[in-house]
Amino acid sequence: MSSSLKNLSDFSHLQVKSAKGIKFAIVVAQWNAEITGALLSGAVDGLLNHGALEEDIQVMEVPGSYELISGADIALRNKQFDAIICLGCVIQGETRHFDFICDAVANGIANVGLKYNKPVVFGVLTTDNMQQALDRAGGKHGNKGEEAAITAIQMSHLSKSF
Repeated sequence: MSSSLKNLSDFSHLQVKSAKGIKFAIVVAQWNAEITGALLSGAVDGLLNHGALEEDIQVMEVPGSYELISGADIALRNKQFDAIICLGCVIQGETRHFDFICDAVANGIANVGLKYNKPVVFGVLTTDNMQQALDRAGGKHGNKGEEAAITAIQMSHLSKSF
């Protein structure tokens, strides 16, 4: 179904386990702060609504989406986190910069997760325009930050089960 027809943050079909006892780092880009701030709120609310304790959530700000990679690496080097949630927003411009950044961020975040064998969640919006970003940061399509939080909870449980 097309995303234009549904709220992407509907988890009514899932049985989400408790986030209690799981330690999360949320690495959030400062660039496009209106969007990333809304994503951050969604992620924190999603974690708290599923039982995470405030003291088990640490927020780390980085300048932009590209720096999410280093931020996640720094967070995992300290070995106290069970999962990392990366939140950012890259909006298409007039140059190919968008393509290079999106590709680098997606691959970099995946590589950090593999390097540390920990869940590192991609909560980065890659949109054509500001309206699409707003729609996915608490607007008509839900909140990608909340989706990332649910993913982090699920992947943490999966990781601990092996």
